[in-house]
This record gives sequence, C-alpha cells and structure tokens, in this order.
Amino acid sequence: QVHLVERGGGLVHPGGSLTLSCVVSGFAVDFRAMGWFRQAPGKERETVSCISSNDDDRYYAESVKGRFTISRDNDKHTLYLEMNSLKPEDTAVYYCALTKRRGIHYFARDYDNWGQGTQVTVSS
Repeated sequence: QVHLVERGGGLVHPGGSLTLSCVVSGFAVDFRAMGWFRQAPGKERETVSCISSNDDDRYYAESVKGRFTISRDNDKHTLYLEMNSLKPEDTAVYYCALTKRRGIHYFARDYDNWGQGTQVTVSS
C-alpha cells in the first residue's frame, strides 16, 4: 500500500522560509511524476508545483514562481518543496501527490496517491 507523509509545515512570519518534505513508502518513486498542491479555507485545491518523472521538467504556479523550489531524491523516496519569501496568501494545507504516470502532470485529477497534508500558516 502506498503512503505519502508530509512534514515541515508550521507557523512562519511573512518573508520567512519553510521546507516541506514528503516521504513515500510502498511504491518506488523512480520515474513517476510528483507534485505539491495546496488548499486554503474556502478555496479549491490548487497546483503549486510539479516535477517530472525523470527530473528534467518542473512547473510552478505563477503565484509561487521565483520563491518556491521543488526537488526530489529518489534514493530517499522523498519529494521536497523549499518555500522562501512566504506571504500570508501562501497559508494553506499543503499536500504532496504521486502519479503512476510518467512525464509531468499539472492537474490534481491525474494523481493517484495523496498525503494527509501539512498546515502552513504565514502570519505576523
């Protein structure tokens, strides 16, 4: 059974930084696309960043471009999201997701497995 566990959320001041991690168990992540999504209260889940199965392509939502960096370590079965210059509007529950498809995938509907989410709160 596939499990995804996110860590690294918390409370941070505007302008601060956090790094989220997502450890996958029960499935080899090599050559599988992965992504980070977030959902703020009262809003729909949105795509934050995605990384291709062979690590040669990345997507960032316009709202996080230049501030967030996605990366993966297949040997550790881990996906990361480094978040810098955080803003109050980044406050949300952040989810990592895995698709059994290759390539890069931008939409939540394309992902097969999800973590439970980790809360990120940006507030002074």
